[in-house]
Amino acid sequence: MTGDLLNHYRPLENVFDEMMSEAFIRKHYQEFIRSFEKLDVSEMDQKSELAKKLFMTQGITFTVYNDGEGIEKIFPFDIVPRIIQSAEWEFIENGIKQRLKALNIFLKDVYHQQFILKDEIIPSSLIYSCPNYLREMINVDVPFDIYTHISGIDLIRDNDGSYYVLEDNLRTPSGVSYMLENRKMSYRLFPNILPNIKVKQVNNYPDLLIKNLLSLGRQISAKPNVVLLTPGIYNSAYFEHTTLARLMGIELVEGRDLVIQNHMVYMKTTKGLKKVDVIYRRVDDEFLDPLVFQKTSVLGVPGLYHSYRKGNVVIVNAMGNGVADDKAIYSYVPDMIRYYLGEEPLLKSVPTYRMENMDERKFAIENMDKMVIKKTNESGGYGMLIGDVATDEEIAEFTKQINLNPRNYIAQPIIKLSTSPCYINGVLQPRRVDLRPFALYGPDGIDIVPGGLTRVAMKEGSIVVNSSQGGGSKDTWVVD
Repeated sequence: MTGDLLNHYRPLENVFDEMMSEAFIRKHYQEFIRSFEKLDVSEMDQKSELAKKLFMTQGITFTVYNDGEGIEKIFPFDIVPRIIQSAEWEFIENGIKQRLKALNIFLKDVYHQQFILKDEIIPSSLIYSCPNYLREMINVDVPFDIYTHISGIDLIRDNDGSYYVLEDNLRTPSGVSYMLENRKMSYRLFPNILPNIKVKQVNNYPDLLIKNLLSLGRQISAKPNVVLLTPGIYNSAYFEHTTLARLMGIELVEGRDLVIQNHMVYMKTTKGLKKVDVIYRRVDDEFLDPLVFQKTSVLGVPGLYHSYRKGNVVIVNAMGNGVADDKAIYSYVPDMIRYYLGEEPLLKSVPTYRMENMDERKFAIENMDKMVIKKTNESGGYGMLIGDVATDEEIAEFTKQINLNPRNYIAQPIIKLSTSPCYINGVLQPRRVDLRPFALYGPDGIDIVPGGLTRVAMKEGSIVVNSSQGGGSKDTWVVD
C-alpha cells in the first residue's frame, strides 16, 4: 500500500517541504493523502505510465535547442499534486497584483515621462544599456495603458517557508498549456479526489484571456478579430500556441499569413483579406517587423510596428516589455512598489548583487561558491552558474566574463527551494519545486487563476527546474 511509501518519505534537512512538517502531514494535504493511501503501488505505477502515454499521444512536448539527441521531448509529469491552501494563495495573489501594477506603471513611465529616472530611484544607465529597452516605444501610447497583459511570475520558497519572487516574465511567458493539461491529467488519474477536496478550477483561463483580448479590441472594432501569432512549428512552445488558439476559438497565424495595407493589418483567407484588430503574439520583439527591427526576420510582418503605433491594432503583450523583466532591473522592483504605489512589497525579492557596483561585484566573486550567477537577459536556465556545484574552470570563466561586462550579470545567494513529494521509480521522493502563476491584466483589472504551473527539478539534488535543463512539472491544487 502507499502507506509504506509515506513511511519511507524523508524530507531534506533544513529545507521547507510542501507536504511534511517535521514528522506530520500538513493539514491541507491530509484529505488527499487519505484517498491516496487507498491505492497500491501497482495502481500508482499504472497511473504514472498512463500519464506518460497520454502526454506522448497528445504531443505534449517541449523543445531543447542545444540537445544533440533530438529536439522534441515529452514534458515529464509527476502524478502527485502540489497542494496550496486558499489563505496562502490569497496572499500570493495579492502580492502578484501589487507587483504587476507597479511594473506596468514603470513601463509606461520609462517610455514616457521617466519620473523614476529623474528622481534617481533607478540609474538611467541601467535602462539605456538594456538591450530590451526599445527606443521605438518612446511616447507610444498603448491601449488602456496596459503593457503586461499576460505575465508569469516565478515564485520559490526558502527554508522558512517564505515566498520569494525569483523573476518576472512579462514578454511572451509560456507554460500555461502545461498547467491546463496537468489538470486534465489529474482528473483522469484521480477523478473522485478533486471534487471531494474542492480543488479550485484553472480551466477558465482561456475564457478569461479571450475576454480580455476582445475587450482590448473593442476600441478598434465592435466585433474585434483576434489572432494568435506563432513563430511556427519549430518553436519550443508550439504545442501551447495551437492549444490556446483552439481553446479560445481564434485563428493561429504565422507572419506570412498577415499583410499590412494602409497601416491596417489583414489576414489572408480563401475568401480574401480579413481585418485583424488584436494580435496575441508569441514572437519576440526583434522579429516582429523586419522594416524596423531585425531586417532578416521572416517571422514577423513588414509594417506591423507603424500600424501598432497608429493605434490600428492591439499587440499583446506590448512591445518593449523586456526592460521590466531584465534581471538587472529585478532588484529595483521593491523600490518601484514603494515609489509608484506608496506600499511595502508583499512578496519578497531574492537579495541581488549588482555587478556594476564594484563593492557588490567584489563580494560576489569572493563568495561565488555560495552564489547563483545569472546573465541578465537569458532565460530557460541558460547562462547560469550555480556556485556550489561549479568547477574551478567554470568559476574562473564566469569571473572573467563578469569583469569584462558587469552589466550582463547579477549574483544571488543560493536559495534552498522547497521540496514536494514526487512518485519516482516506485517511491515517493522529495524534489525541488517552484511555482509560476499566470496573471491576466485587462481593462477590468487583474485575474489570476488559482493554481499555476509547478515546475520540478526531477534530477536528485538539482535546484534547476527548467524543462530545458531536465525539469518536469506537476499539477497545482488550491484547496480550502
